[in-house]
Amino acid sequence: MRKAIEAAKRGITAGQTPFGSCLVKNGRVVAACHNTVWATCDPTAHSEINTLREACGKLKTIDLSGCVVYSTTEPCPMCFSACHWAKVDMIVYGAEIADAHAAGFNELTISNREMGAYGGSRVKVKGGVLRRECRRLFREWVENNMCGSY
Repeated sequence: MRKAIEAAKRGITAGQTPFGSCLVKNGRVVAACHNTVWATCDPTAHSEINTLREACGKLKTIDLSGCVVYSTTEPCPMCFSACHWAKVDMIVYGAEIADAHAAGFNELTISNREMGAYGGSRVKVKGGVLRRECRRLFREWVENNMCGSY
């Protein structure tokens, strides 16, 4: 999770939103990325999507069985679905979707657990890991936000 937090901080410094994630396989970090939606003008460039893309490229596979995604905030439905399709074993997150929503982000409020139950996904979900530190990223971002719009 600390690598995901570091990635989010790199994103904040780069003028991006405060979301970071990393993918771990066999105890080794394969990829750690931040959100690049604004930089790329791509609404799908969430940290988890960027991390999955980088990890698949490095591992030369779209099957990420045996991998864990660590995310500073509970992944949105798009990112949860991508983790499901990539066959990620587990998602571990810090801040809740409700925390991002409370910080002003346009979040869909369906939880990963609900998504998994409705869709029959085998992806395990664990939340609240370093939640306080992950929530702090929202305050840090607001203090450094130069764009004023999100």
